[in-house]
Amino acid sequence: MRLNQVTVPCVDYAASVTFYKTLGLIQIVDSPPRYARFECPDADGGEPATFSLHHVEGWQGCDEPLIYFEMDDLDAEYERLTGAGLDFLSPPEDQSWGWREAYLRDPAGNRICLYQAGDYRRFPPWRI
Repeated sequence: MRLNQVTVPCVDYAASVTFYKTLGLIQIVDSPPRYARFECPDADGGEPATFSLHHVEGWQGCDEPLIYFEMDDLDAEYERLTGAGLDFLSPPEDQSWGWREAYLRDPAGNRICLYQAGDYRRFPPWRI
């Protein structure tokens, strides 16, 4: 089994599309104002995971579920994205579980974590 698709709500289609393109996702479906689909740029040799937006009236945003996007160099991406005008809830910080994480919200209020985990993503010392 492979996770292929995650869909999140959006309220402002154009703002959300711009946000996710700025993060680095590659748009492959454009069906405004209702639906957009993106591919993650790095597929680790397999099919790329996809990520979609679906327009929802009255969406207020929420903290859960939390969407994680892995970065090879989180600090460089943080600098690039803040330079592009994105506002973060927190800058990159080392976590006790070995990941480095930074948080922000998309235009619809969905919480996003950009992270760098290295080997700890799949092989932390406490792995069973």
